[in-house]
Amino acid sequence: MYKLNTPFAGLAVVFLALFKISVANAQLVVIPIESKQNALVLQVSGEKYLGMVYFGPKLANKNEYEAIALAYKLNHNTNGYNSAYTPSGTRNLLEPAIAVTHADGNKSLDLKYVSHTVTSINDDVSLVSIKLVDSIYNFEVTLNYQTYFNENVTEQWSVITPHEKHDVVLNKYASANLYLQADSYWLKHFHGEWAREMKPEDEQLNHGIKTLDSKLGSRADLFQPPVFMVSLDKSATEDEGEVLYGNLEWSGNYRIDMEVDPSNNLRLIAGINNYAADYTLKPGVAFTTPRFVYTLSNKGKGEASRNLQSWARKYQIVDGEGPRLTLLNNWESTYFNFNEDKLSGILKNAKELGVDLFLLDDGWFGNKYPRNDDRQGLGDWEVNKAKLPDGIAFLTKTAHDDGVKFGIWVEPEMVNPKSELYEKHPDWVIKQPQRPEFYMRNQLVLDLTNPKVQDYVFSIVDNLFTKNLELAYIKWDCNSLMYNANSAYEKYQGNFYTDYVFGLYHVLDRLRAKYPKVPMMLCSGGGGRVDYGALKYFTEYWPSDNTDPLERVFIQWEYSYFYPALASSNHVTDWGKQPIKFRTDVAMMGKLGFDIVVSKLKPEELAFCQQAVNVYKQFSEPIWHGDQYRLKDPFENDFASVMYVDAALSKAIMFNYLVSNRYKAGSNLPVVLKGLQPNKTYEVKEINLFPGAKSTIKTAAYTGNFLMTIGINPDVREGRNSVVISVEEQK
Repeated sequence: MYKLNTPFAGLAVVFLALFKISVANAQLVVIPIESKQNALVLQVSGEKYLGMVYFGPKLANKNEYEAIALAYKLNHNTNGYNSAYTPSGTRNLLEPAIAVTHADGNKSLDLKYVSHTVTSINDDVSLVSIKLVDSIYNFEVTLNYQTYFNENVTEQWSVITPHEKHDVVLNKYASANLYLQADSYWLKHFHGEWAREMKPEDEQLNHGIKTLDSKLGSRADLFQPPVFMVSLDKSATEDEGEVLYGNLEWSGNYRIDMEVDPSNNLRLIAGINNYAADYTLKPGVAFTTPRFVYTLSNKGKGEASRNLQSWARKYQIVDGEGPRLTLLNNWESTYFNFNEDKLSGILKNAKELGVDLFLLDDGWFGNKYPRNDDRQGLGDWEVNKAKLPDGIAFLTKTAHDDGVKFGIWVEPEMVNPKSELYEKHPDWVIKQPQRPEFYMRNQLVLDLTNPKVQDYVFSIVDNLFTKNLELAYIKWDCNSLMYNANSAYEKYQGNFYTDYVFGLYHVLDRLRAKYPKVPMMLCSGGGGRVDYGALKYFTEYWPSDNTDPLERVFIQWEYSYFYPALASSNHVTDWGKQPIKFRTDVAMMGKLGFDIVVSKLKPEELAFCQQAVNVYKQFSEPIWHGDQYRLKDPFENDFASVMYVDAALSKAIMFNYLVSNRYKAGSNLPVVLKGLQPNKTYEVKEINLFPGAKSTIKTAAYTGNFLMTIGINPDVREGRNSVVISVEEQK
């Protein structure tokens, strides 16, 4: 070895040291993904592994992101716990985000960073795409992070592309892999069943894996929806604490793993459920996972909700910044038993009530097997000539003459075995050929992996629109789970569960391309399919078949953490024992509809409903497009209180509901309001009173400062179990 023995040897050593440092710094790749308040920071190690080193409040000096990994003592080279997309079969010993089987049978994957790009989509939206490749196999993964700056929301997904000579099998293929650092983690998630949707559970995450998942196929949300929140260090309240909200944009089987690793950090992996779903992928074919959307707030659950709701209205839900239609549905007044005369009378009721639209529900189709109950006819989408001899056109004309719009119910993904469709195309049905059929609600699911079935389902809705030009609304239902899951069309049965959802989305893409803004309700026997993957195609969703207004206070409350009010279809029905005012006020907390026999209402009840429709329309802007503030939690108090404030902070509406029947239960103290302008003066008064009732609340003017410091007592109690208050700026 040559030895430095000159007077400049010391300087040379210093120079070499500085050169090594500069080279090391040049190799250090730090990728900060920033929103208005937060930063998600990725960093490439010296061995080209991509790790997630930080997710939290963003730094004022971007250069300081380079110091985060050292501060948290993160070393990807030694354990890989913080991998940005954890592969299986090499150095990783924890739950992977991706696992594959190569054509030669090898199950290893070792993904290394190659490059990344940053694309500005508009002033609010930017996309970071990061290319990773395997060090041996010609296998590529691109991680995508699309950030909505002002909303503090990120969508994350992966694109998996094998360039090998033969097929590979994806054994797991997650959308996102997050890494969070805190002393402790508190999970709030939800479970339920038909008519018992969105029941919350809270627990601390400890070492090991907590998995939220679904294996139901077509109604994936029935037992457990793909939404959750994780609080860091302590359970977040409405206005305090750091909390992450997550929602997988996928309408099929999903899986969300939460693993507290040996270093006490939280690894969160979300994506399509790999249960019975080993996906065979051809060479050069890109597989794009569904998007996982999330938001992080350090100001509690309320801010996180408003982040997600604002994003959804602006970017995800169809016409999220537009209006919504109030409606009258015939289901609970007629069920399957109706004819033209009966429907004509209900159409006149819709006009009398003052709503925008009449919705014809199930039972209007089938001739060989008339749809007179739920045991037959599903799949035969011909107008029932006995019930409607003059067809749908007669009803749309009658609605037009009565000054209301017309909508209709469909369930195009399903079929009754007792139907002409089943007789003609038994191969279009999801079933195991050697096993007995098993039914839910006397029906089976059509195989949407088959392009012919996709064309058929598209034609059902398309024909309704082309033959009835004034058709203004679709209620899209989906009532059966997948039993005996098997496709006569699919070559690889492991692809079935995933390709079914891709097939559904293909149909909906075609419909939305042709009918971009027609209002459509996403229904699935209640809240069986409520996620942002489906809501990309719909204007609203049906939270639950349970329309008891007392139950709905709790159900709608929990949905409101993740979805905006204008998307929640809430109908006034005869469920429950509460008076018509309570039922209507609860339905006004979202997208208002009625499902009652209007002709049987007492005169004062009809007058109240007419008044309520007018009040709702006067305050539709803050309800539909304003910020929501949950003020009193019904799970913790005798009453629930929630308010909506418009963007100008000039108009708000506050709903209050008694949820306890205990002695003297009610609002004993003022409720502190939120979201107002402190120096503005607001008139506060009770509205939507039942005819003949007098308010116990004095109409008065207060500053926003007073209302957000002292508050207002809505005087909720027995005899006043539903109170609606307006807050309007005085100019």
